Amino acid sequence: MTGTEWKTEWNLDRTYLSSSGEVRWAAFGAPDAPPVVLLHGTPFSSYVWRGVARALADRYRVFVWDMPGYGASEKRADQDVSLAAQGRVFGELLEEWGLTGEGAGPAVVAHDFGGCVALRAHLLHGARYRRLALVNALALSPWGSPTYRLIGAHHEVFGQLSPEVHRGLVREYIRSGSASGLHPRVLERIVDGWCGGPEDQAAFYRQIAQNDRRFTDEIEGRYGEIRLPVLVCWGADDAWIPVERGRELASRIPGAGLRLIEGAGHLVQEDAPAEFTAALSGFLGEG
Repeated sequence: MTGTEWKTEWNLDRTYLSSSGEVRWAAFGAPDAPPVVLLHGTPFSSYVWRGVARALADRYRVFVWDMPGYGASEKRADQDVSLAAQGRVFGELLEEWGLTGEGAGPAVVAHDFGGCVALRAHLLHGARYRRLALVNALALSPWGSPTYRLIGAHHEVFGQLSPEVHRGLVREYIRSGSASGLHPRVLERIVDGWCGGPEDQAAFYRQIAQNDRRFTDEIEGRYGEIRLPVLVCWGADDAWIPVERGRELASRIPGAGLRLIEGAGHLVQEDAPAEFTAALSGFLGEG
């Protein structure tokens, strides 16, 4: 595979103008298959779902999207990319995709802060899901690694780094999300999303600055209200959000299952793709 092919192999070919800017998205699988929506976290994009999305597309209609301020979606100054905004945009997309109405809704698989986005859309905006898988999810306070909190507190200073130093910071930060080590081309592909120019660099620090624990505080007390099948899936060697948080989250949601994947870190999709996809397939196929 050439360098050019590697960069173009994941292409979101559709657009939606959301309340927080243009969103790029794509869908895989038969149009009449049961719908599954995949939500990415930070500082990632839908690219981390590429293998899972294609595997699930044999049985499901799989929707992927880059949240505003991430990946191929719009990035601009003064953009609202907070968890609150992402929850609202997710609700807009569900309507755009025809996944609202009287039915049970789609199955949703949400990683990292995508977990908070999915939970907010469900608990605060009435989004209906058939099933919900929360993967190494940001859902309980306090959260954020020391590095994450440091950047958030001084985002204006970090935003002035030279492009070379910025790229090094982003690379090392993303590298720490894997327990087994990312393939070099995968690592650089993820890093590229934040290093294509001044807009990408500004967007990286903007999204950290806007994320705040109040967005999880608003919903934490309502997890006991969730009445749908839930799987909490966690890379057991997560250095960003400890596995104890996964256990606690599962205990707060009535009937939730817990699946720990040994040897995987925060980026469980990259560290243990076969085991992780099998766990998701089993959960989505239940009932």
